[in-house]
Amino acid sequence: MELDLTWLLWGLPLAFALGWLASRLDLRQWRMESRQTPKAYFRGLNHLLNEQQDQAIDAFIEAVQGDPDTAELHFALGNLFRRRGDYDRAVRVHEHLLARADIGRKDRDRAQHALALDFLKAGLLDRAESALHKLEGSAYEGEALMALLSIAERSRDWPQAQILAQRLEDTHQGSFTPRLAHYLCEEAELAMSQGDAAEAQRLLNKAVERAPQMVRGWMALSALKAQQGDTKGAFDTLLQLVRHAPQGFPLAARPIADLSIATGRQQEAIALLNEAQAHGPSLDITEALATLSGSATAARRHYLSHLEREPSLVAATQWLAGETLSDPAAQKRVQAALEHAAAPLKRYRCAACGFEARQHFWHCPGCQSWDSYPARRVEEL
Repeated sequence: MELDLTWLLWGLPLAFALGWLASRLDLRQWRMESRQTPKAYFRGLNHLLNEQQDQAIDAFIEAVQGDPDTAELHFALGNLFRRRGDYDRAVRVHEHLLARADIGRKDRDRAQHALALDFLKAGLLDRAESALHKLEGSAYEGEALMALLSIAERSRDWPQAQILAQRLEDTHQGSFTPRLAHYLCEEAELAMSQGDAAEAQRLLNKAVERAPQMVRGWMALSALKAQQGDTKGAFDTLLQLVRHAPQGFPLAARPIADLSIATGRQQEAIALLNEAQAHGPSLDITEALATLSGSATAARRHYLSHLEREPSLVAATQWLAGETLSDPAAQKRVQAALEHAAAPLKRYRCAACGFEARQHFWHCPGCQSWDSYPARRVEEL
């Protein structure tokens, strides 16, 4: 019996035509879906550029629903939630990414880092710390160590902060010597509050040995010696400050003047202060010289000398305080107005965030930066 192959001649072209038609239908469907996602995505970008975060979030949610497998859209959505302060939703997005089995190690580490930032921004320090520890050995290890260091500082866990700062320095993430010295000073303050002056002095000696260019260690060590009655040692410590950290001279000017009176070394202090003043006028140095001048008239001459070199409302107010006007009542009101206007100029200002304060801070309470306060007042900047 001969096999009839006629049906093959008709069947093969028909199968080819049906397959081609099916592929065209699938391609058309794919194109329709792919058009929808970019539209939502670009709409979200447009809202971001216009700083419309709520509308951008809605657009990215639409894009994610259209293409749930796109990790980049999830990252963008999670970061937007965090920036808006919606930390719960940011955490859910990044935890969803971590739960997926189809993302690579790089994206997994990125999601873990983003999750840690969510917890950190939300103030959940224990959960942030746990998430950051999981980044050890990843490309985000350096950033994780910096975040852990920030947590240790906020928690005032200075021994742990020292360990982390030393690790960062050992891995060439920058120089952390000044911070390590600050941590020793913080521990010394704690020891002093507990009545352990010997331990405080040991820590401060270690701080100035580690970072002799740092002002705080010398200032704290001098104050400790003065508190213990060793005024000569306190004065000599400030002389060490002048040699090793001259940028901090304005902060040390008044203590130098006070200690010189206690030790009978006024002439030595006056010579030191005049030499510093010759290099650049400073309100604190002028006030220290006025303190050592011995008379109100001589003190006013120092303020006048300051005004000759540099205009200063603070110095002018101090000079006018010694003047006698024909109308005492008017002079009192004028003096009060000048002191009120000059008060903000006596403040210190953080160079990192602009936070102003009456006292000098080693650690900015606004932005948490170290050594961001110059030794000079606002009027002198």
